[in-house]
Amino acid sequence: MRRLYPVHPAPDLPASPSAGPTGREADAAGPLVPGTPGTPGVPEDLDTLEGLAEAYAYPPGTDASAPWLRGNMVSGLDGAAHHAGHSRPLSCEADVRILGMLRALADVVVVGAGTIRAEGYGPLRARKAFAGRRAALGQTPAPAIAVVTSGCDLDFSSPLFTEALTPTVLLTGAAAPEARVRAAREAGAVVITAGEGTGVDPARAVRELARHGWGRLLTEGGPQLLGQFAGAGVLDELCLTIAPMVTSGDASRIMSGPGLDEPRRFSPASILEEDGFLFTRYVRNR
Repeated sequence: MRRLYPVHPAPDLPASPSAGPTGREADAAGPLVPGTPGTPGVPEDLDTLEGLAEAYAYPPGTDASAPWLRGNMVSGLDGAAHHAGHSRPLSCEADVRILGMLRALADVVVVGAGTIRAEGYGPLRARKAFAGRRAALGQTPAPAIAVVTSGCDLDFSSPLFTEALTPTVLLTGAAAPEARVRAAREAGAVVITAGEGTGVDPARAVRELARHGWGRLLTEGGPQLLGQFAGAGVLDELCLTIAPMVTSGDASRIMSGPGLDEPRRFSPASILEEDGFLFTRYVRNR
């Protein structure tokens, strides 16, 4: 894997110390010039655990009092966010490795209920290579999965609930069906109210997760949920894999939902490349 951009840290995203601890469904600003190994903020070897963890570290100071929400999605060259309803056909080994890295750095992974069902999510496992990092930050051995759902219409007998090392979280509205909320709690889930009706307010969801001690947030969509976070102005960072493929068809984009009054600007933080796939990071302008 090679770095294409940048040599210098992006605005509002300081480079993390090399030794500092940090943060596709499977099984992880400056001029546009190649980064030079040895330059501050540029890891020596992006194919090692330490190098990749440094490249994707959360900003220093990120915690429950100063949460940071990053999104992770994959897209084809034509903007398709999936093929035949699944993201895996647009992925690759390096994309899976980065996905695993992003999860291992996060306190909690926020996913829409539709994506949970479509991609067949199970609980996240603890990774021995990250045990020391997570312990140093006071994180649980494995990140929790937080499911955004209005009706709590999920299979509470599935491994996502019965085998989770860290209890699965439901983010729902105050008017969610009481029987389903009760069933979720009986299955061991943590139910968090983050909206007034049945729906979830995206900004409140971030606040509530932080109130429960989770500041390093990762969302994997789907497109509607990611669009809601972006529309609410709480998406701090987007990690987008651009696959060198086209699918045509009517697949959705990585974000969907009501349009914004004005486009919101993000600045590139880094671009990595392997086998024609681009792994980009963009940080919201403040």
